[in-house]
Amino acid sequence: MRSCDEDMVFPAGFAWGAATAAYQIEGGWDADGKGPSIWDTFCHAKGKVFQDHTGDVACDSYRLWDEDLKCIQQLGLTHYRLSLSWSRLLPDGTTRHVNQKGVDYYNRVIDDLLASNVCPMVTLYHFDLPQALQDRGGWQWPEITKVFDSYAQFCFQTFGDRVKLWLTINEPYVCAKLGHEDGLHAPGHGDLGVSVYLVGHNMLRAHARAWHSYDTLFRPTQGGQLSLALFTDWAEPWDPSNPLDVAASERYMTFSLDWFAWPIFVSGDYPPEMKARVEANSRTQGLPFSRLPQFSEDEPSIKGTADFFAVNYYTSRKVRPGPTPPKSLGFEGDQQAVGEMDPSWPVCGISWLAVYPEGLRKLLKYIKDTFGNPSIYITENGLSQVGAVELDDSQRCSFFHATWMEVSKAICEDGVDLKGYFVWSLMDNFEWSDGFGVRFGLFHVDFSHPERPRTLYRSGTDYAQLIAKFKGRSGTEH
Repeated sequence: MRSCDEDMVFPAGFAWGAATAAYQIEGGWDADGKGPSIWDTFCHAKGKVFQDHTGDVACDSYRLWDEDLKCIQQLGLTHYRLSLSWSRLLPDGTTRHVNQKGVDYYNRVIDDLLASNVCPMVTLYHFDLPQALQDRGGWQWPEITKVFDSYAQFCFQTFGDRVKLWLTINEPYVCAKLGHEDGLHAPGHGDLGVSVYLVGHNMLRAHARAWHSYDTLFRPTQGGQLSLALFTDWAEPWDPSNPLDVAASERYMTFSLDWFAWPIFVSGDYPPEMKARVEANSRTQGLPFSRLPQFSEDEPSIKGTADFFAVNYYTSRKVRPGPTPPKSLGFEGDQQAVGEMDPSWPVCGISWLAVYPEGLRKLLKYIKDTFGNPSIYITENGLSQVGAVELDDSQRCSFFHATWMEVSKAICEDGVDLKGYFVWSLMDNFEWSDGFGVRFGLFHVDFSHPERPRTLYRSGTDYAQLIAKFKGRSGTEH
């Protein structure tokens, strides 16, 4: 009897990875000169996170990096995605004061990975803005793009001799919408239909500045690649024969993935329908201008500022038209598309995560067809457990195998230029507003134990076996 793995094919040099983020694993929130981030402030305010959990200690990776490295080696990863804590490196967010102990920590992490023949993929910003910069307006502050560029150049100069895969910003959609429209993430703002677009705009501008700086000042000697990690669901019409549902599903994608991918990979500007809808709704609300900002010709161009396409995918939605303004204001009123789960899709762990592996394959094909067949990395994909945790997580194993099969089909049958796949996450960690109540790890972490022991889940064993099978064929070239 053939195993399903025998039907999978992955290209030579395929990146087999797992991902983490600094605030979610490091702990040491005020250790060795680190400055506070907006997530420190958000969690310490109480009432914002499940059971008032914080990332003060988390997996204690700042102290226990050696244990993380053992996990990486045990899985046989070829790549490891991590993020840098901006406020650990630059406590006030600027290069006026460099925290050398933060630099030493990340130097050690990078050097240890390379010594283990693991290629680091480094994210500059994964939700944890220095509080000192938030106090000046955060991502709504006009100067934030220049400050981010200065931070990025500092990181390229400090670590770029060894880091060849960079991501500037993780999930600008989530930062903008959950942090500045819904108030569910730090900094916890709720300003319907205004801040969400300004934050997204400044993140695109900051990313573009950093890309141009890398391209001009560092790529000639360092030879790396740089992009940003975009989050999206896959959207399908509830009724494919209903033109209104079809149009709504297209809007859903326009206001999520295309919002950021279209300026970078297509036109240098926002999707035409997004521009038109926000402008029309803004005029209806009596505003003399669109709530969606415009790009200035005086700034570095947005188009072409990505060397590959990085996408984070977890779930899919069936979509129908949403209520129109004034019944629904803000971002959702502009988007006018409601995404819901198909009842036939199994729910994994948290309520929003319906498992639909076919959606990932369809999303990859959409990226290929819409954005010029770019090289793609799946920089996050995972499945969670909540409540009673099972080390023998057979359900998650089944979901992972189905996902890997769909990824292989995307490569072999759809011609997607997929370069790598990163599981979220290497280990259980602080899952933002869900705290430690949701577990995505390939390794279980005992948060009640002072040494935070890591124990491999069965799904982690399966992933290690998959990697071992294909790594031998694909090699480990970076």
